[in-house]
Amino acid sequence: MRTVGTVARGLRAPLIKAGDDIVQIAVDSILAASKKENFELHDRDIIGITEAAVARAQGNYASCKQIAVDIRKKYPSGTLAITFPILSRNRFSNILKGIAQGCDKLYIMLSYPADEVGNELIPYDMLDKAGVNPYTDMLTEKVYREKFGYDITHVFTHIDYVEYYKSFCDHSEIIFANDVRKILDFTKHVLCCDIHTRFRSKRLLKEAGGETVYGLEDVLSYSVDGSGYNEQYGLLGSNKATEDSIKLFPRDCEAVVTKIAQKIKEISGKQVEVMIYGDGAFKDPVGHIWELADPVVSPAFTQGLGGTPHELKLKFLLDSEFSGKSEDELKEAVGKAIKAKTGNPEDKALGTTPRRYTDLVGSLCDLMSGSGDKGTPIVLIQGYFDNYAS
Repeated sequence: MRTVGTVARGLRAPLIKAGDDIVQIAVDSILAASKKENFELHDRDIIGITEAAVARAQGNYASCKQIAVDIRKKYPSGTLAITFPILSRNRFSNILKGIAQGCDKLYIMLSYPADEVGNELIPYDMLDKAGVNPYTDMLTEKVYREKFGYDITHVFTHIDYVEYYKSFCDHSEIIFANDVRKILDFTKHVLCCDIHTRFRSKRLLKEAGGETVYGLEDVLSYSVDGSGYNEQYGLLGSNKATEDSIKLFPRDCEAVVTKIAQKIKEISGKQVEVMIYGDGAFKDPVGHIWELADPVVSPAFTQGLGGTPHELKLKFLLDSEFSGKSEDELKEAVGKAIKAKTGNPEDKALGTTPRRYTDLVGSLCDLMSGSGDKGTPIVLIQGYFDNYAS
């Protein structure tokens, strides 16, 4: 029996610049690591490439001024509201800067006590003490300060995001509510800035009388004055690049993963799986932050990464129907059970929560590469599809 199951390696690559051939860089980095570290590639190995590397190579950038141009085009009245933006310097500050430059009056509606991905604005204990019901109560900034003061900051960044977001726009007004339709009391022109609930938000606003309703995915969904763009996601998945620009989510991703898999096949003879990954889909137990600020974990992946795992929970089998067997009998029984599994979701021994392969593997890649200075934008995972009976 093999003594090692799944192995994940973060692979170093050259520092990637706009115009670089990301396919060739990925292939060369993988083959160089294989040779230097003395490991072989196998069929069904998984290659993950961070979305940031792909977008950088594509030169998929835009300035705050270009965001402002698109905002002004979509909201010619000059007045609009943004609803449910996440609290993030990296993810939203430059977007907000561009929006502010593109309007004359801005309403900012924040969800509370936390944003969509768990960044806390107000502790629940303070809500209870103040007698505020987040499901029904809409608060003005004045009421917010009267009830909660000026000492509330983010658990990790120690930033007062209410003050921080107001600093980008001297013609803004902040409101706190969790029913997106409440914003229509202020204006009928709304930009929905939530990520995973955006379709519902837009539907509710349109049904309630919203006149001009867009989402972040609609801004820079095409090139504006030579900007980068993303047809499907627009500003969703973007990150701060400089003080006046953002890096957008990569585009044309299917072609990238397909070409990498083809080149590896041509050179090594191995049929590997390839995915582009962004944020992992996991939750921090201390800050209660759900990591997924990108619209998806993986914008593109090869066919073998589709679907969900169908695994048996070994500890359940060992404690129940295989209880009392000798070591040799256990090995034989477990091997037979794994080989006989059907993937039926009603199977009493089906173990893992049926999350998609791309979300599971993408989370592993994100944890391996990080978003700091590790310098490993490529992750190679081997043995992921193996099991005890392999």
